[in-house]
Amino acid sequence: MPQTPRPPSSAPLGSLIVIAAVLGCTAGAFAYTAGWLSPHRLTPSRLVNGLGTPAPGDLGHRRNHAKGVCFTGQFEADGNGTALSRAAVFVSGSYPVVGRFNLGTPDPDAKDATVRVRGLSIDITPPGGQEWRSGMINAPFFAVSTPRAFYALLTASGSKDPGAMGGFIASHPEFKPFLGWAKTGPWTGSYAEDRYNGLNAFRFIDRSGTAHAVRWSMLPATQPVTVDPATLDAGGPDLLEQEITKRVQAGPVRWTMQVTVADAADPTADPTRPWPADRHAVDVGTLVVSAVQPERDGPCRDINYDPTVLPDGMTTSDDPFPAARSAAYAVSYDRRTAEAADYPRTAPDQGAKP
Repeated sequence: MPQTPRPPSSAPLGSLIVIAAVLGCTAGAFAYTAGWLSPHRLTPSRLVNGLGTPAPGDLGHRRNHAKGVCFTGQFEADGNGTALSRAAVFVSGSYPVVGRFNLGTPDPDAKDATVRVRGLSIDITPPGGQEWRSGMINAPFFAVSTPRAFYALLTASGSKDPGAMGGFIASHPEFKPFLGWAKTGPWTGSYAEDRYNGLNAFRFIDRSGTAHAVRWSMLPATQPVTVDPATLDAGGPDLLEQEITKRVQAGPVRWTMQVTVADAADPTADPTRPWPADRHAVDVGTLVVSAVQPERDGPCRDINYDPTVLPDGMTTSDDPFPAARSAAYAVSYDRRTAEAADYPRTAPDQGAKP
């Protein structure tokens, strides 16, 4: 008997529908992440864009804290930190560090006397390879309480509207203490004389599994000497890099790492709010800087100092900034590495490229 023709199978059509749905979801995810479907959402790219577009001669540099110098040295753990965290980096011993002194500006050619915020970034690698990366600044507290407020600050500071900053300050009163520090806080003439503070709260986990909310600081062994910006300016646009290079050539420079432990009622989600001075503090070791290298060919050049690179025994807290910094740093890293050909590295026998 002749067979009745069978209708075409719907399987291919069904497969196409599934594929289209998957592609649609994927595209939608990318669109959402990029902010195309929610133009008011703060994305990492928008945050980095808020720092401004680099000039042609600035390509290949970090999008913020663009001016800096590399260093190498050791973190000499004294063992005291093991009471707070099971991280291997706190076990008594000496561990290599690759770090960076830097200025809080997107301009890699800024004059040192024009930049109020100075930074210290470190990458400590104990045996086993569980790195600890941290970025600290010389301010005693942060400028704003949320990543969105930071974006608003970038927008206001870059605006041509003369009332933009006034409007920002009026709507973000937490900025006023930072502004006061920026205007009246002491200046020093050396990276070696500054105290650097990790303003974000993290959690250290000890061997019993107990979590401790902490912040940390680097306390200079070098006695600070206050200078005024005019004196700093008279030393030249690159005084800080030149000074720290000569200082370390004469001998290692040291900081004590001090970890402050929060009380239960202390705020951990807002870096504009310092904890009381009487909180329990533990000296956990010494940072020793033994060599300084220009960044263009130095070991810190290609390190992304992502604050969420943490060893076992450390985690982030409810502070939103480390995650926001991590995401923004990744965007900055991708952009500057894509511009590597534009970065003025030093040719072996020809000196710096123009």
